[in-house]
Amino acid sequence: MTQTRLPHEKGFHVSWDQIHRDARALAWRLDGNGPGDGGWRAVVAITRGGMAPAMIVSRELGIRTVDTVSVKSYDHQTRAAAEVLKAPDAGLMGDGEGILVVDDLVDSGKTLELVRSLYPKAHFATVYAKPKGRAMVDTFVTEVSQDTWIFFPWDMALQYVEPYRGRD
Repeated sequence: MTQTRLPHEKGFHVSWDQIHRDARALAWRLDGNGPGDGGWRAVVAITRGGMAPAMIVSRELGIRTVDTVSVKSYDHQTRAAAEVLKAPDAGLMGDGEGILVVDDLVDSGKTLELVRSLYPKAHFATVYAKPKGRAMVDTFVTEVSQDTWIFFPWDMALQYVEPYRGRD
C-alpha cells in the first residue's frame, strides 16, 4: 500500500531547544565578522519569525541595540507580494552598514530581497535557508529542500498524531 504525502507533510519540526541551539550557532558564525573592527552596530529582526533568533543572536554577541522591520509576505500559508508594514529607525539604519538583519528562514528570498533593496550594505542572516532564497542571505546555519515546510515552535501546539501506517 503506497501512501502519498501532502506537501505540508514533508515537514521539518523545530523545537524551542533546536531553534535556540541553531540561533546560537548562527551567532557564532557572525561573531567578529562585522565591517571594520568586526562588530555589529545593531540587530534588526524581520518580524515575526526573526524575533526569537534575533534576540538570541543579540544576546550571544552582546548587541544591545535591537529593532524590527515588519514585512508581510504570506497570508497564512499562501505567498503574497512582500510589503514593509513598519521600518526600523532610519537614523540607525542608514544604508545598512554594520547592521545585522536576522530572520528565521529564507524561502523564496522575496522578503530579504525587499529589505536588502532598502539597506544594501546590511548583513543578512537566517537560521534556515531554502535553495531559491540562498542568494539573498549572507550567513545561515542549515539548508533544507525547497519543498520542506518548517514548523516553528511558536506556530505549533502539542497534539496526538496518527501513526504513519494508520491504526491497527
